[in-house]
Amino acid sequence: MIDKLPEIVNGNPAITRWGRRMNETFMVEVGEQQYLLKVNDGLLSVEKGPFVMRPWKFAIRASRESWEKFWQKTPAPGWHDLFGLLRRGELKFEGDQRVLMAYLLYVKLVLAAPRNA
Repeated sequence: MIDKLPEIVNGNPAITRWGRRMNETFMVEVGEQQYLLKVNDGLLSVEKGPFVMRPWKFAIRASRESWEKFWQKTPAPGWHDLFGLLRRGELKFEGDQRVLMAYLLYVKLVLAAPRNA
């Protein structure tokens, strides 16, 4: 699912506009699988791990089952948003939360993009 994000996100000007000033790398962990998402002016590229000593600003980690529920076409209440997963204890944020919060809407739109693909 994460592998398809650049195609989905970069082709959607409504999403890329929200990240147009973001030039950061963050990690998304789906179960044991790590992905580095590199953003350059709203355009996304993805690199599949595992990684040893690779720099990232923040990480978002959750189990594969949690992400699958999050990526459903119409997720159930509590599974529809990153903070819903956080509140359930299914997701963790790590690293520089200031960068995450500065581009929160962009990150949410990127990670929810597979729902409509």
